[in-house]
Amino acid sequence: MSLGAIFLSEFIGTALLILLGVGVVATNLLTDSKGKNGGWLMINFGWGLAVFVGVYAAYKTGGHLNPAVTLAFVFGGYEEFVPGVAVNFANTAVYILAQFAGAFVGAAAAWLAYKDHYDAHENQAEVLGTFSTGPAIRNPLLNVTTEAIATFVLIAWVLFNGKTPAQIGPLAVALVIVGIGASLGGPTGYAINPARDLGPRIAHAVLPIKGKGGSDWGYAWVPVVGPILGALVAALIFSPHMLNALSI
Repeated sequence: MSLGAIFLSEFIGTALLILLGVGVVATNLLTDSKGKNGGWLMINFGWGLAVFVGVYAAYKTGGHLNPAVTLAFVFGGYEEFVPGVAVNFANTAVYILAQFAGAFVGAAAAWLAYKDHYDAHENQAEVLGTFSTGPAIRNPLLNVTTEAIATFVLIAWVLFNGKTPAQIGPLAVALVIVGIGASLGGPTGYAINPARDLGPRIAHAVLPIKGKGGSDWGYAWVPVVGPILGALVAALIFSPHMLNALSI
């Protein structure tokens, strides 16, 4: 697979993920939205379905949509991302660049769909909250820990799934995302994906959103570092070498 094909696959998949993910939060929060106050579970299921759509769209590259997933293959010493796509520097860089670019474009598209509602909404924190995550209680060390634990669950499932008899792919990972959000999403809003948070946060910073306020750059490192740490731990435990050593 060419680098261009890899980029396009991950870009489209991630853009769809973020369009639908940012969209469901906007539906729940913004002024005069028909879905306003739909609740936390609506957001959880919306994000799960967004992952379902994005993974299918990027099936040729494995539907990573997430630098933490891509880096887990690197950390774990895997030889291929998918059959025919080697784990090497060039492919890894293209995966990650495509994910961040797709996240930015998806967030911008969601803003355009809801532009009138953004213009009418006066709560700056909620406007930012449609784009990126933030802590319920700000404690950087524990916020990073929460993101690492939640991402560990996701990455462990992604890496271990290939060893199970039933591989139901996008539907299963969508349900995993819903489960993570419902159980571990309360403290930080469960970014579990550096591109999912940073791409839309950059979009929030540069888009002409009326009265938007700041983009909380002081917190922006948490949903990047936490997921990478969680991916590292999961990759070490579920590396091919470790699984073979345990005869799993």
